[in-house]
Amino acid sequence: MSLTFMAKPNDREGNSCHIHLSLRDDDGVPVMAQGQGQGLSETGRHFLGGQLAALREFTLLLAPNISSYKRFVPGSFAPTTVAWGHDNHTCALRVVGHGSSLRVENRVPGGDVNPYLASAAIVAAGLHGVEHGIEPGEPLTGNAYTSGLRTVPTTLREALQLWEGSALAREAFGEEVVAHYANRARVELAAFDAAVTDWEMFRGFERM
Repeated sequence: MSLTFMAKPNDREGNSCHIHLSLRDDDGVPVMAQGQGQGLSETGRHFLGGQLAALREFTLLLAPNISSYKRFVPGSFAPTTVAWGHDNHTCALRVVGHGSSLRVENRVPGGDVNPYLASAAIVAAGLHGVEHGIEPGEPLTGNAYTSGLRTVPTTLREALQLWEGSALAREAFGEEVVAHYANRARVELAAFDAAVTDWEMFRGFERM
């Protein structure tokens, strides 16, 4: 037996690394909730709105490998849609808890993620929302997989293009960081494009 942190090692659900994140003020008081229910405060709404706004551009830090994107399958436990909902497992962003425990769960990262980079992306996106007063819109109450809303990037190549074209990524992390992780993705893609996979051998060795 062997242990793997690949996001999608086989045709089953894959390995996730959902990240729960709450927000507190300088005195350590939780500020995501409005009262003791599931309602979001103004700061909480804006923090969530920023994550939605930046999700596609920052996906490269949440899903860094070729295999990462094979996990995003409709109807699975992995998200495909840029949406949020209260305890809605079909959305990329799930708001869960109430009162002081109210928090946002980002369901995009897989088991192969660097948790420090993912956390940095989530915090940067949230602060962008707070600084610019970005509203998240109404929560999705149905099936996000069939909602017709925007989707997370479906390949590493698409995520790379969004990352490199992101003014927000440059503002949040700096030109050198953007260039470094873009280059890392290009190296990964070049290695994959040059490889002859087991699938190609099985599909074509005796058939072509």
